[in-house]
Amino acid sequence: MGSGDENRHCLVERLNAGENLIVAEGYLFEFERRGYLKAGAFVPEIVIEHPELVKSLHEEFVHAGSDVNLAFTYYGHREKLRAIGKEDQLEALNVKALKIAKDVADSTGTLMAGNICNTIGYDKDNPDTFETTRAIFREQVEWAAKYGADYIVAETFSDLGEAMLALDVIKKYGNGLPAVVTMNSSASDISHDGVPIVDALKKLEDAGAAVVGLNCGRGPRTMMPLIREIRKICKGPIAAIPVPFRTCKEMPTFQSLKDPETGKGVFPVDVSMFTCSRSQIAEFAKEAKEAGVQYVGLCCGNTSHCLRVLAEIYGHNPPGSKYSPDMTQHVVLGDNKLAKSDNQ
Repeated sequence: MGSGDENRHCLVERLNAGENLIVAEGYLFEFERRGYLKAGAFVPEIVIEHPELVKSLHEEFVHAGSDVNLAFTYYGHREKLRAIGKEDQLEALNVKALKIAKDVADSTGTLMAGNICNTIGYDKDNPDTFETTRAIFREQVEWAAKYGADYIVAETFSDLGEAMLALDVIKKYGNGLPAVVTMNSSASDISHDGVPIVDALKKLEDAGAAVVGLNCGRGPRTMMPLIREIRKICKGPIAAIPVPFRTCKEMPTFQSLKDPETGKGVFPVDVSMFTCSRSQIAEFAKEAKEAGVQYVGLCCGNTSHCLRVLAEIYGHNPPGSKYSPDMTQHVVLGDNKLAKSDNQ
């Protein structure tokens, strides 16, 4: 492998050189939408049941512009599998997900990232849960390192303490792999353990995370103000990975969105009524780029056509751009006079 190929896998070097990385997330919600994953449990059983579909979605997201294949191990940890009575499938699921992501990364010249996330057992007021959480992280991190991850994503943390545990485990057991650590941008600008989110991310950066930022929770409109504050304090690369839903000041997260007709909450199964348009995603991409966000993507609700818009605003030209809209070719709206004549 030549030095150019080696550098392709070096997350830190690429970001330090000024590159921007487009990152597709949102596998859970997309497979639930397609009817292959249960809302509520949100466990990625599809990795075992239909691995060919997981591979296909990785390939689709790369086609749309993703520079990263994020192994589909989100909520594939021991506690979630135990909750649905399938703890015996833990290692098989994780290894399969990592191998699928690695195969697509190798065939497309993209990165592969391991993935750990918030657990359901961490309790800031119960130190006994800390070691349990650490053990959950450790086995997933060790599998990610063993099966060829280029770096490891630790995401969607509401507690700084849990995020710090995740980062520490990656540093100790990740075989030197860089860590991207993102916190859940909830309705409050303060973590569940009482630390302002901006300060929490600075602490994670100082503790050795290669990239820090926000994922999930907020849509573009309510995430960007906090991202601008983070950019002022954090010195290294930052991440912005919102959900593509139209959140607002009154309803800052997609969990808080309410149906205007009934007043009832729409999360998770009816949240699609608030889906962002492509133009709104384009506006987010412009704002994120201007704010200096280098690690950018879309979380729950992500779709390939919106990811392509984001990638193009960031100056990328993915294979999917061949099929980007061109209204000059439209029979009514475009310049094809012959087609207009034939249809009159």
